[in-house]
Amino acid sequence: MDEKIKLVAKKIKESKHLVVFTGAGISTESGIPDYRSQGGIWDKFKPVYFDEFMSSEKSRIKYWEQRLDMEKSLSVSKPNAGHKSLAKLHDRRILKALITQNIDGLHEASGIPKEKIIELHGNTRRVRCMRCKKLISWEEAMVMIDAGEKAPACSCGGFFKPDTISFGQAMPVEETQKAAMLSSKSDVFIVVGSTLLVQPAALMPEYAKNEGSFLVIINLSETPYDNVCDVLIRGKASEVLKKIVTL
Repeated sequence: MDEKIKLVAKKIKESKHLVVFTGAGISTESGIPDYRSQGGIWDKFKPVYFDEFMSSEKSRIKYWEQRLDMEKSLSVSKPNAGHKSLAKLHDRRILKALITQNIDGLHEASGIPKEKIIELHGNTRRVRCMRCKKLISWEEAMVMIDAGEKAPACSCGGFFKPDTISFGQAMPVEETQKAAMLSSKSDVFIVVGSTLLVQPAALMPEYAKNEGSFLVIINLSETPYDNVCDVLIRGKASEVLKKIVTL
């Protein structure tokens, strides 16, 4: 593994357009469960699909109950060594962009400016009205819940929902297009903590590789790109990234 880490560190230092793509695996060490593993979020909860949320008050209440349960870990989570290592690459003016599937806001909390972060699946610290698109903070939504609203509603009559992408909900067009463009322009593309199974987010390494980018995958489990990447490292995101940025 040491030789692989040295090679990745060298490629990063030589890069002109480094793009990093992160998934749930970088945040598990911050106490946030991932989605697919045993004991993960979807092992505990049955997902509420977007059309169910929009058509049924019972489903909206169930959705918000699940989100409140998630808050037990989200409210105490802090950036770990993996997030901080990527923030160091930004501080060194090496990181051009960070594309993430994560909704926890920990990359911004680590010090990476939000303008450099593309959140493909949204951010759960924001809440959006599904009708008028008004945004409020999570804290504002909590005031409404504490006042007895089991599924908060906007003054326009629309339904408030955490500003994240649910099953069956359309991906954000602007963010997806920007991520695809940056991936295609990258000369080094590093995947961290993602199984690369969710589309269209999982297409980003393909866009990078097709344009000649040096593709690195750092993940504990298998991904569909393991056989086509230039470097494959099996390991904990925080440990591997910390070694890479110290070289």
